[in-house]
Amino acid sequence: MNRRVVITGCAAITPIGNTRSEIVRHLTEGISGVSAMRPDNLLTEHIHSKVFGSVDYAIDYDFKRQYRKTMGPVAYYACQAAKEAIADAGLEENFVTSGRMGVAFGSTHGSPTVQRNIYRTFFGDSDAKLSSIGAVDYLKSMVHTTAVNITKMFGITGRVISSSTACTTSSQSIGYGFEAVKFGLQDAMLCGGADEYDTTTVAVFDNLLACSTDFNATPHLTPRPFDVRRDGLVVGEGAGAVILEDFETARKRGARILAEVLGFACNNNGGDLILPNMDGIEQTIRLGLDSAHVAADDIDWVSAHATATKMGDVIEAQAMARTYGAKPWVTALKSYMGHTMGSCGAIETILSMYLMQDGLVPPTLNLEAVDKRCAMVRHAQHLIEHPIRTVAVQNFAFGGVNTCLILRKAGS
Repeated sequence: MNRRVVITGCAAITPIGNTRSEIVRHLTEGISGVSAMRPDNLLTEHIHSKVFGSVDYAIDYDFKRQYRKTMGPVAYYACQAAKEAIADAGLEENFVTSGRMGVAFGSTHGSPTVQRNIYRTFFGDSDAKLSSIGAVDYLKSMVHTTAVNITKMFGITGRVISSSTACTTSSQSIGYGFEAVKFGLQDAMLCGGADEYDTTTVAVFDNLLACSTDFNATPHLTPRPFDVRRDGLVVGEGAGAVILEDFETARKRGARILAEVLGFACNNNGGDLILPNMDGIEQTIRLGLDSAHVAADDIDWVSAHATATKMGDVIEAQAMARTYGAKPWVTALKSYMGHTMGSCGAIETILSMYLMQDGLVPPTLNLEAVDKRCAMVRHAQHLIEHPIRTVAVQNFAFGGVNTCLILRKAGS
């Protein structure tokens, strides 16, 4: 089989909102979702970076206790996004539970909040404290907690894939879901990723000197992808979920089609586990184009990974120039909300669909003076009305993992 794969539902929980209208408003009006880090534990005072892309609005989790009891914060995000995406797609329960639909969903760590509490108990002074660890604490903290809590809540009996590759977690999830539908292994897949607010994630990147520290007093001015004053990434939180469906299945049930997934590529640099690799990124982009059967000239806009690190942005810009040339517009969506870690690929895919539908190219926020080493691509520095037919969504992760998704506007 070699079936067409379409997106029929989506939902996002992001630092710039969780509704389409609110997210697009932030993107078109240039409103940042980055704010001061919450001083929530003793670790905070030892971290140099004091900014975070936080979800600071209330979410109404209408979950029964039988589902809540195995959820840490990251699973709450995942299940809420999944619930909204299923509703958005108009899927009926008998299809969701039929075995014809699977899940591809992940996170960077599982739930670090729950993990930290477990470690604190284990390494405490009193053996009596061990009794405070609940029977379900592992289920809340395990790395595949998002995927299996989704299957539990919605009775999904199809295949389960739980990627955990840091920044490429949810783009891999979408890609593997795409392949499962394309080759007839499932008729639909619920795909995405989530990560929760936790300062241990910031501490990891802060220790590597990869976090933004120059704008602690002015959080809205960072991150600054491709800008000469960029000083590192901003960690964020959130979740994104999409419903991938076989085109014929979707058409027969009269589903609204949001976009088509044309292609997916994933490879590894085969070397350094931290530094990005231009040849590896270039190869991934070319493989993505080949998978989609489109030429580089067909790409109208690129959602760049662009985390605002010193060398990452340079290498990505140069790899884009070598593959696409200077034709497509380029935007770094992380400039609005920080790096939402395991959820970034799904969130950026959803935002890309919104912008394709509206024919809008948002600027990279805080891009005031383009670093000359990044200037060889067509940066969006103001809001542009421009027809967007085909988009590339790029993500790259620690461990040398690279992904590229190619999307096409519905009806194009």
